Order: sequence, then C-alpha cells, then structure tokens
Amino acid sequence: MRHQRKTIKLGRKEGHRKSLLSNLAVSLIEHNRIKTTLAKAKALRPLAEKLVTIGKKNTIHARRTAKAVLRQDEAVTKLFAEIAPRAAARKGGYTRIIKLPLRQSDAAEVAFIEWTDAPVLVETAAPEPKGKAKKAEKPKAEAKAAEPTAEAEKPAKKPRAKKTEEKAAE
Repeated sequence: MRHQRKTIKLGRKEGHRKSLLSNLAVSLIEHNRIKTTLAKAKALRPLAEKLVTIGKKNTIHARRTAKAVLRQDEAVTKLFAEIAPRAAARKGGYTRIIKLPLRQSDAAEVAFIEWTDAPVLVETAAPEPKGKAKKAEKPKAEAKAAEPTAEAEKPAKKPRAKKTEEKAAE
C-alpha cells in the first residue's frame, strides 16, 4: 500500500517524470496558461508553487535552485522578474486548475493550469467590412477604374411595400 506517498508517478520512471514536469513548468512560465491532462496538471501544481516560493526570495541561491529544476535561463528570468513579484503579497495558491470536457480522441480528462495572478488578456477582433475587403485586394489603379462603372451599373432600389398594405390591396 502507498500510504502517505504523495508523488504522482504518471506511469513514468523518475528521470522521464522530472523532465516532463520541468518542461510543463517552463511552458506554464512562458505562456501563463497551458492545456494538459488533469493528472499532469495536478502533478505540476506543487512544483510550480514551490518555484514561485523560491522566486519570491530573489537570491543567487534561489536562482540557481530554480535553474536546476527548469534548466532554461529565459524561464528563470521570467519567473524572478514577472511571476514572483506578482505573487509577493500572496502566501500560497499561485496556480489554479480548470477542468475541461473530456478529450474526444481518447476520452482523457483535460484541464487548464494557470497562474491566479496572471494578467487578463482580452482579445477582440474588429470585423472587417464586407465591401472593403474586396477593394483592398485590387491594385489602386484597377480599383479607381472599377468603382465608377460599378456604381453606374447598379439600378436604383425601390422601397418595398409592407405586407399589411399588400393584404389591404387584395
């Protein structure tokens, strides 16, 4: 029995598991949010929380410790420069796991893992007008030549009678 054995093994040997979690931690630091299986997210959470706690110390020893786990200078720099200062007032709970619907291919439980203090990025795409998209594709000389002829060929629109007036006429 595995009483009080907290290591989530993920069906891998120790070296493979450490590399996997290190790579997941680097991806989380770079992208602020990653989509992975629920088991991997739950295994990553303690490692990510410990890294932020190390990052809050901001000493050379702490940087070397983080470098030993992450193995990438850019990730360590971002951890100490951006993520740890955001979590300075917090005593724990630096990450959250959001469950998603089952993956369609193999029905695996999938989840997002993200920083709780991550800046919210709202992406708004301005819809392009339908007519201007076609004109932008043409060269300018052709567009100028095509516009007057296109306007001259269009017939004037008649206002359509309402249905109630049509029924009254019958």
